[in-house]
Amino acid sequence: MSRPRILVINPNSNVTVTKGIEEALRPLGFADGPEIVCTTLAEGPYGIESQADADSVAMPLRRLIESDNSASAFIIACYSDPGLHVCREGTDRPVFGIAECGVLTAMTRAETFGVIAIAQRSIRRHIRYLRQMGLMDRLAGERPLNMSVAETASGEGTLAKMIEVGRALKEEDGAGAIVMGCAGMARLRRGLEDALGIPVIDPTQAATAMALGTVQLSRN
Repeated sequence: MSRPRILVINPNSNVTVTKGIEEALRPLGFADGPEIVCTTLAEGPYGIESQADADSVAMPLRRLIESDNSASAFIIACYSDPGLHVCREGTDRPVFGIAECGVLTAMTRAETFGVIAIAQRSIRRHIRYLRQMGLMDRLAGERPLNMSVAETASGEGTLAKMIEVGRALKEEDGAGAIVMGCAGMARLRRGLEDALGIPVIDPTQAATAMALGTVQLSRN
């Protein structure tokens, strides 16, 4: 019997981001567990950095999910959760959004959480989503790196900047846990957590952990 498969979709076309996600998810791969496969949405923008970018990938994501008849679960690996609800409409298999999963995981680790955004203009979009989820009373704050998705995925100074912003969220805003607000930050979770001394949540890892539990329990 073939192993069930979890498909992790990077909705931007930057393969460096996808490779970073693959590396971050490696500890969650087990020989007798579901196969975790990462893919890049080739038609997506190079980075999802605006509402227009997020809206542009909704239907391509749905078409990809509808055409896949073998995956047991899907993960949309972008912190804006683009197309999450329209994709859930298109399949009876579970679809996980990393922002939703990352925030829910953070709330199991601390009373309040902070979010590191890639840019100032991302924050309004994230806050609107948290308000829709009814979670504003648990948000300590959100602060930007003011970097591009590409820079967070491969830039040399990204970790130092993330530590600076993370410390402000912890010490000035009172965050008890930090959520990394971009899938491109995945490679830096451990270093950031070691520097800050509080839980740091990579939302793609959080979503994949939830998907693993869902798929495994459906088998037994």
